[in-house]
Amino acid sequence: MHTRRTPRRTRTAAALLATAALLLAGCSSGSSTSRASTPVAGAAAALAPLPGPTPSALAPYYKQKPAWRDCGAPGFQCATLKAPLDYAEPSAGDVRLAVSRKKATGPGKRLGSLLVNPGGPGGSAVGYLQAYAGLGYPAGVRARYDVVAVDPRGVARSEPVECLDGPEMDAYTRVDTTPDDEKETEALVTAYRKFAEGCGAGAPKLLRHVSTVEAARDMDIVRAALGDEKLTYVGASYGTLLGATYAGLFPDRTGRLVLDGAMDPSLSARQLNLEQTEGFGTAFTAFAEDCARQSDCPLGGKGASPARVGENLRTFFDALDARPLATGDADGRRLTESLATMGVIAALYDEAAWPQLRESLTVAMKEKDGAGLLFLSDSYYERDAKGTYSNLMFANAAVNCLDLPPAFEGPDQVRQALPAFRKASQVFGEGLAWASLNCAYWPVRATGEAQRIEAKGAAPIVVVGTTRDPATPYRWAEALAGQLDSARLLTYEGDGHTAYGRGSSCIDSAINAYLIDGTPPRDGKRCS
Repeated sequence: MHTRRTPRRTRTAAALLATAALLLAGCSSGSSTSRASTPVAGAAAALAPLPGPTPSALAPYYKQKPAWRDCGAPGFQCATLKAPLDYAEPSAGDVRLAVSRKKATGPGKRLGSLLVNPGGPGGSAVGYLQAYAGLGYPAGVRARYDVVAVDPRGVARSEPVECLDGPEMDAYTRVDTTPDDEKETEALVTAYRKFAEGCGAGAPKLLRHVSTVEAARDMDIVRAALGDEKLTYVGASYGTLLGATYAGLFPDRTGRLVLDGAMDPSLSARQLNLEQTEGFGTAFTAFAEDCARQSDCPLGGKGASPARVGENLRTFFDALDARPLATGDADGRRLTESLATMGVIAALYDEAAWPQLRESLTVAMKEKDGAGLLFLSDSYYERDAKGTYSNLMFANAAVNCLDLPPAFEGPDQVRQALPAFRKASQVFGEGLAWASLNCAYWPVRATGEAQRIEAKGAAPIVVVGTTRDPATPYRWAEALAGQLDSARLLTYEGDGHTAYGRGSSCIDSAINAYLIDGTPPRDGKRCS
């Protein structure tokens, strides 16, 4: 469970939801944004910090002490804390937050608690802790910190949002996301409506209070309950938005923050989706160039251009649209265009998965067996062999649709944007544009908006970006580092989603030194 592959798969499923998540909420192409030019006329307003003193109505929450207990995972303890459902009206009820920790192992003086979050939104931080971070983080970090995770409100063990059952989700994931006519467009809209209605039926009050701002405020309650004066935190993918939001709200309580695979909080949902589409286009080009050098590449002979590789994959997707492939699945599922697309996207999160992707494509294209791509798609959706889904996709949509107004209001707006999305990615543009329509039918109106985060007065914050990251394009790291007053930008020149713990000793040593010794890397440091 604590091999290097496990954390990658954990981040893939959770961070892909930075895809689905951002896409469900609703990205902009063009040249990379320089840090110096980030503040521009008409830019989003900055997130304002909360007043320093804790309101008296919140005092009971801040005075909680976790009652730690064994929780079935050897070496880990669990507890439950409470947070107000509505911070504007604390007397309106509570949300129960699931917390887990792995105590510091020593030797060396304990430095406090290190909170971790793998992204999403919707990824289980507790699951990530128990499957990887509490066992696989560098020994020096685990020796000095209690490694702690809290599932954000609405996620996994913290009063999870539920929308559809297993068979309903199977049907949802098969829906054609590249509609060819009005009938297929209406089928897609109907699927989005049913998904949204399912989410709203179970917990309508909770659905109004699962925003990133509220989750960040919950983390401050957890920090206080753990007895830490300041928050020390490592967040990946969407976890960077959560961490940056915390810093913006509580700059004076911000300790050592690492934001890996950074998001840009100043972008609208449509900008986020378009820029992310371009990120997947960049990642696919890297895969295509590598594929064309391999003898087992099914998408073109040696020396084939990335454009030719992309055209061949698009042709394969079109064939699936007309005739899905058998998979041998126990529930009779066939490999549709939408499932195959998600399988390919899932593999782009980690270059170590490229050989598996080539093999799965070869078997599908030459042997007409879609089992390999279906497996990759299932890992993205967190569907197990029994046909049960985690609440990842549900929480993903719930948070994103609350955080930002929808990218599109209806199909006509999607059609108008298709040229820009196709330009951003030849292979994925059309499907990702239509996926951005999801929040148009959400049962709860968005309460958040795009905003810069400056966190003036915060301790140094390390922002990490990977140059060919598919889900969180490098320009987002540049942009966030340009907004945060105390940011240090750390760059990994490579492939895959996020950088810490993925094989770069340069990245790992820089982050470890910051977490253990408090020494942040030089701003602008680059690793390969």
